[in-house]
Amino acid sequence: MKADSLPILLRSLELTAMERECESALARAEAENWGYRRLLHYLAEAEVQDRCARKIERLLKYSGLPASETFARFDEAKMPEKVRRMLPTLRSGDFVRRGDNLVAIGLPGRGKTGFCAALARELVERHQLKVLFIPAFKLAARLLAAKRDLKLVSALAKLHRFDAIIVDELGGYVDFTQGEVDVLFSFFGERYEKQRSVFVTTNLSFGEWEKVFKNPMTATAVVDRIVHRCVLLEFPGKKSIREEEAKQRQASA
Repeated sequence: MKADSLPILLRSLELTAMERECESALARAEAENWGYRRLLHYLAEAEVQDRCARKIERLLKYSGLPASETFARFDEAKMPEKVRRMLPTLRSGDFVRRGDNLVAIGLPGRGKTGFCAALARELVERHQLKVLFIPAFKLAARLLAAKRDLKLVSALAKLHRFDAIIVDELGGYVDFTQGEVDVLFSFFGERYEKQRSVFVTTNLSFGEWEKVFKNPMTATAVVDRIVHRCVLLEFPGKKSIREEEAKQRQASA
């Protein structure tokens, strides 16, 4: 077998990183007197790292996560004490693997969405977990359309492929129709039964969720399923983060 056929063989096996690194690795191995085992380990490691990077890129692409929301922009010292204390545990991703939920409660602009999005991004980058970020009104509209097309079961099944779904702004911003309430109830119920994580950001306390779900019984049933296995984080804050950042920009202008 000809030596120059090696890249072709690697390409046929879809070992793209090994193909890319092959020539330079062979040259380095000869120069530094590597053994076969070290050379093979080097090439295999390059392939694994490349596949991991491409998988993370693919997961982020389909996650819907806002690109600007990362922990790099957060001042951890300004986080609420419980949030700061819980952060190392949350970053491990174990609560998602268990199917536990996370609810972030606070007034608008207090950092709920940014925190949950940044956490979800780390769960993708560190642990290659599959996440989806979607505003509550878009989720309701998507599921209602699926129900009208008699495809609600398959739509829910597709959503259950995600390890965690961030339902953003489930609060008093949008007045859901009864049809949307019904499909959201189905969504939360199915996630509970499948033990799949949901992150919820909301400006409403649990006692106010009947504003979203139209009646106390439905709201109680949804809350009961969410809090059964749940991390509750409160984002009090005296001022909106966006307001403070705007003032800082004006002061530095």
